[in-house]
Amino acid sequence: MAVAVLVHGLYHRPEHFALVTKGIQAAGNEVVVPELHRGSLKADTAAVQAAIDELEEPPVVLGHSYGGSVITGLRGAGHLVYLAAFVPDVHESPASLGGTSPQLREAIVPEPDGFTRLHPSRATDVFYADCPEHLAAWAVNLLCAQAPGCGRGVPEYRSWKNTPSTYVVCREDRAIAPDLQRIMAKRCESVREWGTGHSPFIGQPQLVIELLQELLGTPSAPPSATGNALHGSYLKSAYDAG
Repeated sequence: MAVAVLVHGLYHRPEHFALVTKGIQAAGNEVVVPELHRGSLKADTAAVQAAIDELEEPPVVLGHSYGGSVITGLRGAGHLVYLAAFVPDVHESPASLGGTSPQLREAIVPEPDGFTRLHPSRATDVFYADCPEHLAAWAVNLLCAQAPGCGRGVPEYRSWKNTPSTYVVCREDRAIAPDLQRIMAKRCESVREWGTGHSPFIGQPQLVIELLQELLGTPSAPPSATGNALHGSYLKSAYDAG
């Protein structure tokens, strides 16, 4: 059984990958989605590394946004997928690469304890503007507070230098400038461009599923397996529970 490891970005949770997870599982593959928010890039990377070390074969590892910094520091991946993600080199962090867009910075609300959160309506506009309204609302409801400093973390290892890699540029992205994505994409072996916003795993999950299935070497499940079933009862129960 092939395995995909999905690594979320700042403010996000594993549940944000629910649509993709269900689609990959429907085709008979395993999905591992580690929880980040460990307080630092080093700790986040260690948590994902521990999950990979438990697997019998090298997985396909996808990192979204800040998750790109996390997967850059990993060992043992079979293929790396950078989805609108940061691809740091020596002494680089997401912040030093150019960081987030002005729109995303305006959405950040500081908390007294040093953590930050995102203003819901602005988060919708930046992360989920091209997503169906009910999915955008569900995704915003899942967002959580973020510890400071993760975006300034520098990976201790650069896996993209010796691991096959694919970069996906999201050309309607409002969180990380598409032009910056194209610059970072040059560090990867192959590049694709999608006409999506920052979060295709919410708005167009079938794109992510098909890419992962291709890299996993297994055919995608029929669209019906990742369509009504995912956008119906599963999301309704998850959103109501949130």
